[in-house]
Amino acid sequence: MANRASAPPVSIGKIAFASFIGTVIEFFDFFIFGTASALIFNKIFFPALDPLAGTLASFATFGVAFAARPLGGVLFGHFGDRLGRKTMLVLSLVLMGVGTAMVGVLPTYAQIGIWAPLLLVLSRLLQGVAIGGEWSGAVLMAVEHAPPGKRAFYGSWPQCGVPAGLVLATASFYLVEQLPEDAMMTWGWRIPFLASVVLVLLGLYIRMKISESPAFQSVQDKGEQSRFPAGEVIRKSWKGILIAIFSMAAANIPFYMATVFALSYGSQQEGITRGTVLLAVCIASFVQIFTIPVAAILADRYGRRPVLLVGCVITALAGFPFFWLIDTGSTIAIIAAMMIALPIAHSLTYSTLASFVPELFETRLRYSGSAIGYQVGGMIMSGPVPFVSAALFSAAGSAWPLSLYIVVGGVLTFGAVYVARESYRDDIAESGKEDDARREPSPAS
Repeated sequence: MANRASAPPVSIGKIAFASFIGTVIEFFDFFIFGTASALIFNKIFFPALDPLAGTLASFATFGVAFAARPLGGVLFGHFGDRLGRKTMLVLSLVLMGVGTAMVGVLPTYAQIGIWAPLLLVLSRLLQGVAIGGEWSGAVLMAVEHAPPGKRAFYGSWPQCGVPAGLVLATASFYLVEQLPEDAMMTWGWRIPFLASVVLVLLGLYIRMKISESPAFQSVQDKGEQSRFPAGEVIRKSWKGILIAIFSMAAANIPFYMATVFALSYGSQQEGITRGTVLLAVCIASFVQIFTIPVAAILADRYGRRPVLLVGCVITALAGFPFFWLIDTGSTIAIIAAMMIALPIAHSLTYSTLASFVPELFETRLRYSGSAIGYQVGGMIMSGPVPFVSAALFSAAGSAWPLSLYIVVGGVLTFGAVYVARESYRDDIAESGKEDDARREPSPAS
């Protein structure tokens, strides 16, 4: 480990790009599963169920990863706070690649029966554990390397990897959707999963060349690592974890409503094809790659809380118009709905989380604290969205409960951010210590 201190410095641009490209790949893998859950898996892995039950089972399989993400957050957080951020970034990418490649070669229900959906769930669990460690490692490498006054901007680069991965995932399925139906259902859907192996190798090559973050290197040089980071951060920084969990609602509920459930919802409306919704998601996600850093620049200039609070208000106001626009059946209106949900509302809330959440915790516990808060928030606020949305729509027969679901997400995050302390002027090496000292004056053992 000591040789890292004498390694040549790597520019923040290269660090941010390494975080970005790895996040692109991991979320490409993650989102192709979500897209396939909405369009394919109910037919080939759950054919014995009626259409609604098959869709619910498919979305439940998608949600399994969110149950595994907190486990990944604890595991990767523990070793990320003890051994370093870089090692965990490499391991998370390898694990995601294995889980995704498994899906691409899985036999169907018609071939091996009940083992097919069970293996599908196993592969999704591997993806969930990998994502559980990916986000915190990527944003911490960017944020902890960033110069003063630009943490939100550079922290937004891995956030940009999410819509970029979604663009690749959506575009890949849009292309395979052009195949004849029989080809699509037998082998075409496997192409995006198998192609991801090439992307994983590229990501590994880039990530192996980056250096450890200076903030963690300082902790390591002083021998200040926590013996059990997860336990200590829960004991010392429980308020920060709760704030992190609820700060996820405004970003995640409408995001998964738009990018996963809307694929199923739109295809059930008269005159709307799956390709139309996929195209709208793809366009909006592409635009979001550029609006995320704009929101981050605002967070560096005016603070994390103002940007997040404005984003929560816009999210709540957009809940009903989002489905009104989709229900028109107009391609332009559907694109407009996705533009409101993703480049505007989601960018304001999601972009700023990359600096807001890590700044809640001190350096020696930051990987564990941010990973646990973010991934538990993801499990609660993200995983159930497609399943709950499908059930609500089936019960109500209309979209108003779904709109209300989005409004609730905006309100939850507004409350969490409102009680948080502003941190955009903090030194990242000292950030989080003040709140911990206030809650527990005695030194940690």
